[in-house]
Amino acid sequence: MPNNLPERVVVETWQQLMDRAELTTAGGEPIRIIYPGRKNDDRGADFRDAVIATSQGIIKGDIEVHIKSSDWQAHRHHQDPAYNRVILHVVLWHNSEAATNLHNGKTAPILALDKYIGGPNGHWSRLVHSPDSSGMPCPKTVKGLATNTLAEFLDSAGEERFSAKAAEFQAELTQMEASQCLYQGIMGALGYAKNKPPMLKLARMLLLQILQSMTHGDIPDEEHLVQLQVLLMGTAGLLPSQRQNRHREYKGDRWADKLEGLWASSGHTQAMSEDEWHLFRVRPNNFPLRRIAAMSYLILRYRERGLVEEVVDMIKETAVSGGHLRLEKGFTVTADGYWASHFDFGLDSRSNNPTLLGRWRAADIAVNVLLPFTLAWSKLNPPPGVEEKTFELYRGYPGLAANTVVRHMMKQLGLNSSLVNSAQRQQGLIHIYNTLCSQGKCQCCRLSHLEAGDNIQV
Repeated sequence: MPNNLPERVVVETWQQLMDRAELTTAGGEPIRIIYPGRKNDDRGADFRDAVIATSQGIIKGDIEVHIKSSDWQAHRHHQDPAYNRVILHVVLWHNSEAATNLHNGKTAPILALDKYIGGPNGHWSRLVHSPDSSGMPCPKTVKGLATNTLAEFLDSAGEERFSAKAAEFQAELTQMEASQCLYQGIMGALGYAKNKPPMLKLARMLLLQILQSMTHGDIPDEEHLVQLQVLLMGTAGLLPSQRQNRHREYKGDRWADKLEGLWASSGHTQAMSEDEWHLFRVRPNNFPLRRIAAMSYLILRYRERGLVEEVVDMIKETAVSGGHLRLEKGFTVTADGYWASHFDFGLDSRSNNPTLLGRWRAADIAVNVLLPFTLAWSKLNPPPGVEEKTFELYRGYPGLAANTVVRHMMKQLGLNSSLVNSAQRQQGLIHIYNTLCSQGKCQCCRLSHLEAGDNIQV
């Protein structure tokens, strides 16, 4: 067993095993890799959204890799619920009798690679220095396709995702009032992937109608903001007194004391638990309290006519050329006061950071919420030209900040930014990943059936 081999050896080898049909776990069960997953840049297993086939059928989940199987216990993964989605423990050597036990009581099978790639030390050296590659067929297919064929493929997938999002909003509009539907969409987007579920729960617990009722009255806007933030943050369970550690750290912060007093006198008792929020490894600017504060500013900004009316008119009136700037400006939020210099209660940013909702997050909300919502709304309330306008704005929207899935798919397909140059094509990559790659449906992908010179019917 060579000493000091980096874990990267296992990572790179795992990504190249798709064409191996004879893989067998340490327990003697044959497995087949359908999709190796994408590298995880967050807490938990090394690969997310992998798909494997076993005698029990198709299994989807995460992959954890180690040099030795004993590393699972050594790293205390059996005590961490973040590893409960692991479906396969991939190691170079199975050197321990201990099973790969998950925190939830289940067990993941072990795949030892030494019998497949073992050899002289020179072989290990070549593995360590081999380029990061993939055994997937996608890059080989893409290399033989014309640029316009790939562009049509991505545009088509991007339009499918846009229409699917609109269909989801349309279904929700039959169940709830339009402004509540849009409010929930915005709140979900403010949570990013990590805190989308709790943000949606907060929006359902604390209806927009209640919040809007607090924006009327002859008092300064600053007081309206305080009232909105008290109710939002208190219901979220994120005030200092509602959290295990923060109440000791804010040390009599005057702003926190004011919110605590108002919450205590509000009579509201329904609140979420701190445990429902993902607060670990969240970038300070994306911390839930700052996003919740941003929502309070948006509610106050659009209190006169309401969110739906303002958004629909914004889309109707803006020009297609450069229209994205108007949408982003409408949802950019700059704070003053406490949240201009704090990430959390008692956590000073050490310098003013007044942007609660910047251009890139506003752009993401425009593409994923405002435009598909307006498309759905226009089908139920058909004003002239709105449906066509939403499609035009979407198709012309420039690229957003690439997230981990977009970057992964660009690498998987061997694409560059000159081709993936619009929000629609980025959304197309996300749609392909969500509906095909991570579902183990490679054979259903139109890309796998294309040949040089083919065109895609949109």
